[in-house]
Amino acid sequence: MNDFRRQWEELSREVIAAVCDVGESGWYILGREVAAFETALARDWGLKHAVGVGSGLDAIEISLRIAGCRPGDLVLTTPLSAFATTLAVVRAGAIPVFVDTDSRGLLDLGECERILEMRPDIRFLLPVHLYGHALDLQRLRRLSDRFGCIVIEDCAQAILASFEGKPVGSAGPLAAVSFYPTKNLGAMGDAGAILTNREELVPTARALRDYGQSNKYQHDHIGLNSRLDELHSAILRRAFLPRLAAWTARRRSIANRYLAGIHHAHIRPIDAPPGSDSVWHLFPVLVGPSRKASFLRHLAERRIGFAEHYPILIPEQNALRDIPKVVAHPCPRAREIAESEVSLPIHPYLTDAELEQVVDACNTWEA
Repeated sequence: MNDFRRQWEELSREVIAAVCDVGESGWYILGREVAAFETALARDWGLKHAVGVGSGLDAIEISLRIAGCRPGDLVLTTPLSAFATTLAVVRAGAIPVFVDTDSRGLLDLGECERILEMRPDIRFLLPVHLYGHALDLQRLRRLSDRFGCIVIEDCAQAILASFEGKPVGSAGPLAAVSFYPTKNLGAMGDAGAILTNREELVPTARALRDYGQSNKYQHDHIGLNSRLDELHSAILRRAFLPRLAAWTARRRSIANRYLAGIHHAHIRPIDAPPGSDSVWHLFPVLVGPSRKASFLRHLAERRIGFAEHYPILIPEQNALRDIPKVVAHPCPRAREIAESEVSLPIHPYLTDAELEQVVDACNTWEA
């Protein structure tokens, strides 16, 4: 599903040079490298400000808290995502409200509108740009304007994605991104960032990531220890970020080949919605639940990597058993995707020959 050894072969000299420069500087936390990476990230994203933090999870939680999320507040979100999306809501003391997805696994904005009409006490909307596909940013803004809810975007899988020319992360005041190693822009460890166009929110974000300090030893907030370090920042800015556009183009090329080349009656790729310029963090396909085990065995026999995203809906995770939550309705479409989804390999270091092996494996599966 990823090939970090091939990545290392290409980037090792630049990475080692960055590590040496940080070591020689004698400054390891929240220094010049962090500031330089934040500036470069915001520039390449198309937003005004970025604040580096320790993980994508922390980026969501801090964003919710900056936006005024308080214990007991209701946050409308998706049941189909990495658990971190909901974990951030719970850690902020809020209550997740789950609404179904559409047929592509993205948060169903029509259902969101219906729930918001019935529940005016919902204060926050936390959508996920799943698989690297961009949600309709204009509809998100309209929901925010009509119902007075604050949009916090989970862009962990969607860096550089856009909808009708507008970058994800621009529908609301704050957005969160993850640099977990498997992400399109992945660090060599955990890292994340908060993105915003609103300068007045930046000082609070910087304080909350650093124990709530506004100045050294002056704590104005109950904060976190979520400081992006100099090593990650230097490696991301010098070695990884300059290649992100080319990596994204390669992902799109692979996705287009899959979409054009996979022809099987029982394999349905999840394509990008109209208006979405996807960055294809994942390439998900759907097979019927009764056939899924057969398909996975076939891929394994052909030595094709695969993954399942996400086989258990978030509200059904054991960790939430005794946690306050609201399931707005049974979420049948999200359940169907959870039971049927298989992710095929898609990463910048996948060769053309390997790509054709995947296509052939899919087309020769005897369902």
